Amino acid sequence: MTDTHIDSADFMAQVKNTQILWALQDKTSEGWVILDSINFEETDVMPLWSNAELAKEHCIDEWADYVPKAITVSDWLEFWIEDLAEDNVVIGIEWRDGGEYLEVDLADFSQMLAEVEAF
Repeated sequence: MTDTHIDSADFMAQVKNTQILWALQDKTSEGWVILDSINFEETDVMPLWSNAELAKEHCIDEWADYVPKAITVSDWLEFWIEDLAEDNVVIGIEWRDGGEYLEVDLADFSQMLAEVEAF
């Protein structure tokens, strides 16, 4: 049985080493996977993974046309935060089917990323 506990510290430790986040992007439209939050009304969640293999596991069924796409920590901090904040998006760390993932406020998540960013 796999451990379903998701720890943001473990996620950030991996990201600190690679300086990369993984999201799913549509091969044709280049749109990103965004879902309804399980914890907050009127809120969307963007699933992110710490490696391409975990992200790729979800490129099936309704996401069969998506591929794992790398986002560098520096790009996230420079380009992503403002757009996601405008859209009221939270982050789903190591997203799994069935709601087994950690939802983190965008500002908190981005602050954690800023602390692991390599210069």
